[in-house]
Amino acid sequence: MDAQDPDLCLIGKVIADQRNLGKSGAISIVKGAWRPKETFTIHPWDKIISYKSLSEINFNRGMFWVQAHGLPFGKLTKSYAGELASKISSQIEVDCIGDGIQSSGAGHVQPQAPGHRTVFCNDRESNLLAKYLGNAVSTTKYNPFSFLPKGLYEQFRRVANLYFLTISCLSFTPVSPVSPITNVVPLSIVLFVSLVKEAFEDWKRLQNDMTINNSPVDLLIDQRWESVPWKRLQVGDIIRVKQDGFFPADLVFLATTNPDGVCYTETANLDGETNLKIRKALEKTWDYITPERASEFEGEVQCEQPNNSLYTFTGNLLVQNQTLPLGPNQILLRGCSLRNTEYIVGAVVFTGHETKVMMNAMNVPSKRSTLEKKLDKVIATLFGVLLSLCLVGAIGSSLFVDVRYYYLQLEINVESEQFNPGNRLVVFVLSIFTLITLYSPIIPISLYVSIEMIKFIQSTQFINNDLRMYHRETNTPALARTSNLNEELGQVEYIFSDKTGTLTRNLMEFFKCSVAGETYGTGVMEIEVEVANAEEVQQPTKTRDTGFNFDDARLMSGAWRNEPNPDMCKEFFRCLAICHTVLPEGEETPDKLRYQAASPDEAALVTAAKNFGFFFYRRTPTMVYVRESHAEKMGKVEDVPYEILNVLEFNSTRKRQSVVCRYKDGRLVLYCKGADSVIYERLGGGNEDIKKITRVHMEQYGEAGLRTLCLAYKDLTTDMYESWNEKFIQAKSSLRDREKKLDEVAEMIERDLNLIGCTAIEDKLQEGVPACIETLSKAGLKIWVLTGDKLETAINIAYACKLISNDMKQFIISSETDEIRDVESRGDQVEIAQFIKEMVKTDLEKYHQEAKTILSDSSGKKLALLIDGKCLMYALDPSVRSTLLSLSLNCSSVVCCRVSPLQKAQVTRLVRKGANKITLSIGDGANDVGMIQAANIGVGISGLEGMQAVMASDFAIAQFRFLTDLLLVHGRWSYLRLSKVVSYFFYKNLTFTLTQFWYTFQTGYSGQRFYDDWCQSLYNVIFTALPVVIVGLLDKDVSVVLSKKYPQLYKEGPNNAFFNWKVVATLAVFSVYQSLVVYYFAVVSSTSGITSSGLMLGHWDVSTLAFTCLVITVNLRLLMMCSTVTWWHNISIGGSVLLWFIFICVYAFVFVNKGTFFTIYVLMSTIYFYLMVILIPVVALLGDFIYQGFQRWLFPYDYQIVQEIHRHELDPVGVGLLDVGNDLSPEDERSYAVAMLPKEKSKHTGFAFDSPGYESFFATQHGVVAPQKSWDVARRASMKPKDKKSRK
Repeated sequence: MDAQDPDLCLIGKVIADQRNLGKSGAISIVKGAWRPKETFTIHPWDKIISYKSLSEINFNRGMFWVQAHGLPFGKLTKSYAGELASKISSQIEVDCIGDGIQSSGAGHVQPQAPGHRTVFCNDRESNLLAKYLGNAVSTTKYNPFSFLPKGLYEQFRRVANLYFLTISCLSFTPVSPVSPITNVVPLSIVLFVSLVKEAFEDWKRLQNDMTINNSPVDLLIDQRWESVPWKRLQVGDIIRVKQDGFFPADLVFLATTNPDGVCYTETANLDGETNLKIRKALEKTWDYITPERASEFEGEVQCEQPNNSLYTFTGNLLVQNQTLPLGPNQILLRGCSLRNTEYIVGAVVFTGHETKVMMNAMNVPSKRSTLEKKLDKVIATLFGVLLSLCLVGAIGSSLFVDVRYYYLQLEINVESEQFNPGNRLVVFVLSIFTLITLYSPIIPISLYVSIEMIKFIQSTQFINNDLRMYHRETNTPALARTSNLNEELGQVEYIFSDKTGTLTRNLMEFFKCSVAGETYGTGVMEIEVEVANAEEVQQPTKTRDTGFNFDDARLMSGAWRNEPNPDMCKEFFRCLAICHTVLPEGEETPDKLRYQAASPDEAALVTAAKNFGFFFYRRTPTMVYVRESHAEKMGKVEDVPYEILNVLEFNSTRKRQSVVCRYKDGRLVLYCKGADSVIYERLGGGNEDIKKITRVHMEQYGEAGLRTLCLAYKDLTTDMYESWNEKFIQAKSSLRDREKKLDEVAEMIERDLNLIGCTAIEDKLQEGVPACIETLSKAGLKIWVLTGDKLETAINIAYACKLISNDMKQFIISSETDEIRDVESRGDQVEIAQFIKEMVKTDLEKYHQEAKTILSDSSGKKLALLIDGKCLMYALDPSVRSTLLSLSLNCSSVVCCRVSPLQKAQVTRLVRKGANKITLSIGDGANDVGMIQAANIGVGISGLEGMQAVMASDFAIAQFRFLTDLLLVHGRWSYLRLSKVVSYFFYKNLTFTLTQFWYTFQTGYSGQRFYDDWCQSLYNVIFTALPVVIVGLLDKDVSVVLSKKYPQLYKEGPNNAFFNWKVVATLAVFSVYQSLVVYYFAVVSSTSGITSSGLMLGHWDVSTLAFTCLVITVNLRLLMMCSTVTWWHNISIGGSVLLWFIFICVYAFVFVNKGTFFTIYVLMSTIYFYLMVILIPVVALLGDFIYQGFQRWLFPYDYQIVQEIHRHELDPVGVGLLDVGNDLSPEDERSYAVAMLPKEKSKHTGFAFDSPGYESFFATQHGVVAPQKSWDVARRASMKPKDKKSRK
């Protein structure tokens, strides 16, 4: 191209040293960031061209974009760019000059700002200067150099570990009365165990990274495909991915072996969805399928910066002087796999950690349990007790040092200032440090490690392996994605639940419809079938397609041609068959073809069209093929192609989907389907009767619990469409705010629509949901349903779930009132907002007062609140929020309908933070993620809407009914067990420290240690460590069956009955008592103890005796805390005591230079030792025994009452697998075998020494009590008792 061409423009990346910008005489700029309004000039040869920066400079990489200002677009060659660069300045290098942008066809695409990323395909050298990330990924936390410093930093972020590090440092100073070993050894053990755990987990991550990074992929090199590892890929590379292979990076889809330019992908690794997605290559790039043709490709991709949005992409492809818009349909994301396609060719656009899947791989916000927070307060209290003990000892020490005790020679033999009578202040200060070191075991160093170990085993072995929460149909076990919140499951007060897919199955069936004001469908709903079966009414059995439960001969087999409005029926069927994004798969016959749909709703609607005689069987990027029966005349079957010109996709903001299609006769039609609220706003004038009748039909469908969808169409003229399509192409090519612009353009054409009718789809309740909700309600849990469905639908489902009933007082706040509709008809948005806000405020205040009145009387009537999303938006206003919260907390059930994902999260956060209640959110879809993360505990349902909710959750289950076991069994047991663990740690360490404290009074407050250093070191980590872990894993107060039979037992968790300040204070009292008994019995009685040599017992003899009695006492005290005693308890407690004897026997024999040398042998040679070992623990535990007896007799816990009721019932501890297996049916044996596949690591049922006996999964399968089924409220309400009798 001629350099003097007036069409010349510069499109490219200019890379420069930003410090030298502006120093060259050839460039003049305004200092600071380069903004669109700032210009600079370049002087190529004899011509001055003005240039303009179109985006802010990226100072991190020192690059910015320029393009010609006010000039048409042409092409600038790389050779000319280099020459131009040399003319400008030696400090600036112009590299990777792209193609100019030529307007392409209709729409007259204008130049767009390319943002911060341009990728030059098939040109590595041009992309090098941008310094894009490589494709190797690393998910490890550490490397060989950072492991030790970073690992130690992570450990010492814990206050307890930092405390013990401080104590260990103090133990090296002269003021320490104990050897450094005393504190260093336990700390080292704890740190070693934690670091080994971190290293093991990181090694697993490293192995996984190496496997992924070295996976092979075909890379285009010198016109041939070469297999290279993933880690060698770079941005701009052209690669080939074969069938069933995974995409190694985010790719721009260029070509495929399929003739229509499409490929099929599975995104299970991304969002869990297994249904296939269709991706379409741009027609301009279809030819680049062979290595020879692909090597000729020199396109330029201008796109958005890397981001974590999985479902959006904004970019343009500049190829052959054209700009072509790129969207999500042209992007193949890393981690997805190729299906049903031989191979595809793509260009790498994002690599490594900049791919969308890696940018989503971030940790869920950290959550801490309430018990863990309270544990921090207990630790702080212990520290306060420690300071108090040190203060008492320090004051005593400063008072004790006196010249009166001349025989101690404190002034003569003083080695430091610690006991100098002449400086009591120094004595006081130094004594503080001495005693802190001496009493440091009061804070348990092994507590956190023990709790982590217990929680980890509870999650991986008990919850994950519980067959009661295993879903046989989908082969899905429960999954604890975190072990931090086990005990929190036992303290939940509020449950926030989604409806669709959570309470219901998300298995949609086309049930009824309304066309042109006429309602059709006489099918029997599942809940009506249950009622009919109960009344012994025989129902006809019919074979039908999955997703189609429609029964009305007026629309079947072409009978619709005889209806009053057959043309509208035809539009209805065609809208169902054309307006969707469903993908057909398999042979093109009605029996063998399967539909891959983004949602069950869409599949049900297309299946309905097929059954009505409009069989959608093939899709290409631009065409939809429908086999129409009886459309033109009765009996005629014809394959009709429809050209799809535009697709206006569904999203949560639009709440509708539209397609513009062209018939083979040239007719242009827009078909639209969506929520009634958005469709009715866009209807044209006329046909008011049909609108009113259809609205009535939708209300009737909603009251029956059906999901409704409105259908509409609009005929378009060619001029109207061409004018709109230009704007659509511009919006679709935009790199900035593309989604917003597309929505604005869609609004232009989605108006003045003609209403066709509506559909009604049945979403069946999950099995066991009513019984589960009833059980949870008895447990004191308050359940809120947050759904996007209509108010009528939500109310009916709430009735069916037994969430609300007719004997409840219902407060309904809805925007669907005549007054609000009148205001909305005037169209003044400000007036509408003010009116609704005032109405919501008035209703809330009125209902709040009414609720107070009802609760104040003794009727015991329960309350229920029902509110829709529009009213909720105003109810969440700060001025009204407190009233909403107060009213809601007084209600047993709350139903929020028509709510957005953001509102779900806001409501959850309102109760969690506003009322300081422990909340649990449960959902199954991406729209529930915010709610799940906002709650204390998030539970994901692994259902049909993918795994987005599961990936954001803390626990995952397959069915809502499994909440009963998760909360009432695992949650309650975890809370009970961990409460005992924490309480016991507090007790045993305080008891140990107090025996040392009492000794201080007999040593002149000097800080002399009572026990040997090694005894003090191993007390927590060896001699009392294992039994408490066993209790934390295996203790249970009542069995699984009784936990669910008496759900009221769960209330002890939210009331914090097992770990509160009363429990801590009681343990502290007994700790003081037992420490006094152990210490003074051992010391006082030692005066009469004589060894076999006739000598009195010395200090180390008494110390060893006291420590022996202490170990026995605290271990037996733990046994008294247990509700269940198994042989594991006996082994751990007996083993811990035996370990002490083995240790002291070896220690006292080997270390001849220690004061404890031979002490145990001397003691064991006296009858005194055996007498004390029996007497001291008995006397010490006598107070506990009496207290527990009186407490159980006079003030029993609820679980103790249940224990007494069922004390004669056998707990099937001894039943084995074979005993149960002999009674299994073949079907259940297969189910159990599936559960035992590699996912199941253990045969353990998940409960503390429960056998798989009558409490097991098998017993529930053979139980005679069937789970309660849902029932039709509308029908029940219309039936009288006498009617039932008459039918019988």
